Amino acid sequence: MIKKSINQWAFAKDTAKGCMELAKDAGFEAIELALAEDGDITLNSTETEIRALRETADRIEIELASLATGLFWSYSLTSNDADTRKKALDVAKKELEVAAWLGVDAILVVPGAVGVDFVPESEVIPYDVAYERALAAIRELAPVAEQLKVAVCVENVWNKFLLSPLEMRDFVDAVDSEYVGVYFDVGNVIPMGYPEHWIQILGKRIKRVHFKDFRRNVGTLDGFVDLLEGDVNWPEVMAALRRIGYNSYATAEMIPPYTHHPEALVCNTSRSMDYILKR
Repeated sequence: MIKKSINQWAFAKDTAKGCMELAKDAGFEAIELALAEDGDITLNSTETEIRALRETADRIEIELASLATGLFWSYSLTSNDADTRKKALDVAKKELEVAAWLGVDAILVVPGAVGVDFVPESEVIPYDVAYERALAAIRELAPVAEQLKVAVCVENVWNKFLLSPLEMRDFVDAVDSEYVGVYFDVGNVIPMGYPEHWIQILGKRIKRVHFKDFRRNVGTLDGFVDLLEGDVNWPEVMAALRRIGYNSYATAEMIPPYTHHPEALVCNTSRSMDYILKR
């Protein structure tokens, strides 16, 4: 059975404990925490600090679905700068380590980028160069992931890279590790295709799923909307997930637009996910 989860980014600025409590109160079974430059989980976090977070989750009685980070937008695995690429690898290795301390078995990794329109200062990397650098980086991470028993989940994001399910499939297969798979984001593919096609083609390679919704006729970041308000064909998505036997977490990845009542986003998302998952 697919479990209902939400990403920490959906919450207004709050502690990890506060996010867990609100997620639990809103009816979520799990939460995806995030590693950042500052906050409860950082590159300098110790094992003691992280295990304390796990104990907090256990007391609240909420599961930890996976671990994400937004740091790959600052430190790209495909950068032209060798030091930046090394920093990105260090981020991924720390993410794997923290996940193991948390007792979760999957992390989100952005595999690099050819270009990023919403990051104005981002580099433009030739596609073939980006591919080789990304593949080399994920291959380097694979043995670390295998040792820690934490899967590296490559996400399809707006990075002008790995733009089709066939390419994503072949990229993952080229690494050839059971600890490397896909973090499939439903909403991210709407401008370029149909998520149900991606799900069917990627199959068992999908280790985690993000739920987002998007309106095609907007076409920019402003096109991301609340669940059930966009162009995702949710019945087809759920049918495809059932066909491939997916039974892990579905994690809502939302951006909080509600200035005065940010908790409303979490509660509304929970109800929408109940409808999508037919609770």
